[in-house]
Amino acid sequence: MVAANWPGVDPQWSRTVRVNSTSEVDAPGAVRRWHVLDNGTELTRRGLTPIGTLLCVHGNPTWSYLWRTLLSAGADPDHPWRVVAVDQLDMGYSERTGTFRRLADRINDLGDLTDNLGLEGPVVTVGHDWGGVISMGWALEHPQLLAGAVLTNTAVHHPADTPIPAALRLALHPAVHRWGTTTSDAFLRVTHSLAHPPLQDEVRRAFMAPYRGAGRRAGVGNFVADIPADPTHPSYPTLSKVAEGLRGLEVPALMLWGPRDPIFSDRYLKDLIGRLPHADVHRFEGAGHLVAEDRDIAAPIFDWLALHGSEIKGDAAPLTEATDGHQSHKPAEKVEPAHKVEPAGEEKAAFRPLRDSLSEMASGPAKEEVAVAEMAPDGSVSRSLSWQQLDRKIADLVEGLREAGVGRGSRVSLMVPPGTELTVALYACLTLGAVVVVADAGLGIKGMSRAVKGATADFLIGIEKALAAASVLGWPGRRISVQDLPTARRRILGVETSLAALARSGTKTAAERSKDLHMDKVDPDAPAAVLFTSGSTGPAKGVLYTHRQLAAMRDTVAATFGIRAGSRLVAGFAPFALLGPALGAVSVTPAMDVTAPRTLTARALAEAVRAIEATVVFASPAALRNVVATRDNLSGSLKKALEEVELLLSAGAPVPESLLADVQQLMPQASLHTPYGMTEALPVTDISFEEIRAAGADAVAGSVLGAGNGVCVGTPVHGARLAISPLEADGTASGEHRGTEAGVTGEILVSAPHVKEAYDRLWLTQRESVGVKGWHRTGDVGHFDAAGRLWVEGRLAHVVTAPGAVVTPVGAEQSIERLDTVRMAAIAGVGPLGTQAVVAVVETVPPASKAGPAAPQLAASVRRAASEAGVDVSAVLVVPAQPTDIRHNAKIDRTRLARWASRVLAGGRPGKP
Repeated sequence: MVAANWPGVDPQWSRTVRVNSTSEVDAPGAVRRWHVLDNGTELTRRGLTPIGTLLCVHGNPTWSYLWRTLLSAGADPDHPWRVVAVDQLDMGYSERTGTFRRLADRINDLGDLTDNLGLEGPVVTVGHDWGGVISMGWALEHPQLLAGAVLTNTAVHHPADTPIPAALRLALHPAVHRWGTTTSDAFLRVTHSLAHPPLQDEVRRAFMAPYRGAGRRAGVGNFVADIPADPTHPSYPTLSKVAEGLRGLEVPALMLWGPRDPIFSDRYLKDLIGRLPHADVHRFEGAGHLVAEDRDIAAPIFDWLALHGSEIKGDAAPLTEATDGHQSHKPAEKVEPAHKVEPAGEEKAAFRPLRDSLSEMASGPAKEEVAVAEMAPDGSVSRSLSWQQLDRKIADLVEGLREAGVGRGSRVSLMVPPGTELTVALYACLTLGAVVVVADAGLGIKGMSRAVKGATADFLIGIEKALAAASVLGWPGRRISVQDLPTARRRILGVETSLAALARSGTKTAAERSKDLHMDKVDPDAPAAVLFTSGSTGPAKGVLYTHRQLAAMRDTVAATFGIRAGSRLVAGFAPFALLGPALGAVSVTPAMDVTAPRTLTARALAEAVRAIEATVVFASPAALRNVVATRDNLSGSLKKALEEVELLLSAGAPVPESLLADVQQLMPQASLHTPYGMTEALPVTDISFEEIRAAGADAVAGSVLGAGNGVCVGTPVHGARLAISPLEADGTASGEHRGTEAGVTGEILVSAPHVKEAYDRLWLTQRESVGVKGWHRTGDVGHFDAAGRLWVEGRLAHVVTAPGAVVTPVGAEQSIERLDTVRMAAIAGVGPLGTQAVVAVVETVPPASKAGPAAPQLAASVRRAASEAGVDVSAVLVVPAQPTDIRHNAKIDRTRLARWASRVLAGGRPGKP
């Protein structure tokens, strides 16, 4: 054992401890030799008094080396923590006892060690793999010392009616077990191969070092053999005792998870959340079983310890409101999230559930009129429901879903295209207090799969195509089809029932069901929905909304745009289709692929408008481009239908002024608005076409301080407040300082009643999104002008740090896009931060045949255009098509372009961005 050869480990941490064993598998008076990594001596030498102790327990087949980053971080003089990382007996560099030690023995062994060490509180346990179970067993037996718990990729329960993970079944197979775990080092190598990215050679060698030779791997094999695969296993009672004991654990808890884990998948995380519902949870997308190797877990753990310092040290009353807007760890108390800040001087608005307007319409004079409709490709209405029919169908489905087991807190993944079925299913779930999970197909198959797996729904309601994908890709949830399916098809897809069958079930009359529907009480502050970001700047994030926040979104839309009961809405964007009934507005979905906005044609839009005599249209910029491009296919009656539209809304990406001018010709009576918002807060600001022109004129004339350099998105919507956190010289923003001074560029902050509750199971991301209590950090960069209008200059992640200058992309991109030969432009940074070269990547008209350096004449034109926006472009590249997000077909992936441009400029083959 040579500690100096372990990368990342201070040799002084390594020590051996002789411990009197009280285990029944050891002879009376037996003394066992333990190896531990302990930074306590280092803290003493530096004169630091630790706040408490982290007791870190590894799983199989790792050892205390797994926790080296915590040992190092624990020596921070501002927040010192003693970190004791143990090697379990028969593992790592601890004694090979020659005895088979079961789960109960290992929990007892750990207690023997901590007694020997004289460990005093507060103690926070940290566990991984089977070390998670053992650490929790110790925690339940030492409540007087326990102050908190951290778990990483572990499990404390496995359903008796399902097989254990395939990898463990293989390792347990009699023909494989001894050879795979003990005779050879295959089990270790397979485990190490689960790291993402792969382990460095010296780190892999350090993990292998204690297990050289079959004689030193007996503990590895015994650990596998002690997996309680079913209730008959000797360790099953101990595992069950630990699992049930967690339900009463009220100390702060943190779960850090790697979803790419073939052993402890998200279903085990879901089980742990159910037992520790107050826990903070963060899923590191792309990380796997060895999450402590795949990601920096030390920083979030010590950040979390500092956040919950008073609770952990026990020298103050438990927190009732954390600085990041999270709730107290006292489950019985209800604490208002910190970001729910009402404008000064206003009373908090009374809560009205989303279904209120729908119910009023169903019982009012318009009850027989169309509420929701769908369009067929031939221009006819393929399906519709009146307000009364919609109300009754929701009531029918509520009873059926309730009998199927859907209730308060159940997560229901909805994979149904916008239309009547989705509307009924959504409002039925919300009425029951279930949490709807909406991961639309616009995320792409990979993005959608990540989203639904991470949300771990209890139920999945979908069309047949979605159910087939769920079957192939292993999406979680009991499956419910929209329509009745043949028995054989239902069996193949694992479908239990259908919405149609559920609506027919139950014994209550229609009147009784309707009465029950209106008697259901919704908890305003309970979770209501998980919506997903577009994934244009990284993996799509789940955004959690409460019923109150969804209602606030409805009220903001109504107050800002005047959409009220009786309005008639064509929704080319799913969220607005679902808000229609909540607003009391008639809504119709045009004949289009809602997952690809650019499939909306002028004819399909006009037919939808004509079908309900629509007064309001919502369509994304990509959809509007195609509408304009296909306008020659409109007949006289369809042109007239569009001419009657009163309001057009377009959001999701910047809308060029030239495109709005073309749309205005199609809809001459319409007031054109381009609200700015995001999945986390929709909408945030609003601006009309006339106001956009006025802002553009101010920018050209220079008559208003701060006008120009970006997209003007107007002023805050009803109930919202905005601020700017100034950019630092390195292109970052702290989020802690905010102001509204004109001309100051920085990150945009928003505070409003309809801002999201939190990022779902992304505790660290949520912490980072709240720079100042009550304010959401949008990740967008912009500034105010002297007229109080907000200008968006791009994403914070896309800011380029050139020598002596911080460059935001949108202003230069807009200038370049004014060239007749350029359709879309993107600015990216290449090279080290602070010395980045500014690269312009353009999609030309007509499209280039292949990607690569731009022709000299085009490059010169692009450079001149960018210089007019004050940006010096070092290189110009062309692409046949910009890489855009699937949902909006408009948000350019500038990070991807930056990587591609770096390769091209370094002499690599251009290929496809």
